[in-house]
Amino acid sequence: MKEIVVSGIRPTGKLHLGNYFGAFKHFLTLQEQYDSYFFIADYHSLTTHPNPADLKGSVQRVLAEYIALGLDPEKCTIYLQSDLPETAELYLFLNMNAYLGELERVTSFKDKVRSQPDNVNAGLLTYPVLMAADILIHRGVKVPVGKDQEQHLEMARTFGNRFNRLYHTEVFPEPQAFSVSKELVKIPGLTGGGKMSKSAGEADTIYLNDEADVLHKKIMRAVSDAGPTEAGQPKSQPVQNLFDLMQLVCSPEKIAFFDTEHAEGRIRYGDLKKQLATDMETFIAPLRDKINYQLENTSQLQEIAAFGAEKARKSARKTMNLVREAIGFKTN
Repeated sequence: MKEIVVSGIRPTGKLHLGNYFGAFKHFLTLQEQYDSYFFIADYHSLTTHPNPADLKGSVQRVLAEYIALGLDPEKCTIYLQSDLPETAELYLFLNMNAYLGELERVTSFKDKVRSQPDNVNAGLLTYPVLMAADILIHRGVKVPVGKDQEQHLEMARTFGNRFNRLYHTEVFPEPQAFSVSKELVKIPGLTGGGKMSKSAGEADTIYLNDEADVLHKKIMRAVSDAGPTEAGQPKSQPVQNLFDLMQLVCSPEKIAFFDTEHAEGRIRYGDLKKQLATDMETFIAPLRDKINYQLENTSQLQEIAAFGAEKARKSARKTMNLVREAIGFKTN
């Protein structure tokens, strides 16, 4: 039997190049090697009070993008968090044994208190409990996490072990971090800083649905430098970022040509950017077409969501029957 992997997908808008070469590529591997559950975390998004139309659109876009780019409903279980009422029930039970002091010490909660003092809601406080319920509802044993999620995973272990201890059961295994940081490619942004990020703004980010003209303008405006003043001068960080992007979509011969031009001190960044924009459009175009096709095929998206929800519920019902029996409630 394959080990169970559980991972959430945040409905935070369009996929960009960094997402594609990062977590998404890893998901494609996971669906082949593990019993994988991928859920769109629409409950979690409610802590920021999204507009209902925005929430619905974001969820639909995320589902469309992940299906269009290769997640296979036959190979994994992909579902909406809100389509699994068992998660909310387990969240309630775990909250009964989660303590105020430990929740207030969570780093992400303290950060939110500082950054949004007018919206310190109970959902933010109990966010780690809901995350634990997402994992434990399938009795997941592996969870792909980044550094910022490791404390939440530790709390999932705490809540699962506490439930087992209080009710003298072994319902929940200990979920372990499935670190993917060494395997993920970090994609640089266009503004000369670190990795590509939506928080850095549109100018920094290449989205998988960017039209050719938008893509061309973004890349031509990408930060570079004044150019090397002598042969052998090392690349600045912004210029290295452009070369790193070329590694994703350009041929080795083209990269070697511009590398030589830079090393000999005669590179023309405009030519480099034009080549990068052309090859990036060649790479992005088929992905964009697949996403747009899937977005238009709303009936198929609904079928996929319903299929995923039913698969997820089969797993969740088994867990909740064990949980309710351990507590002393009537089982379904």
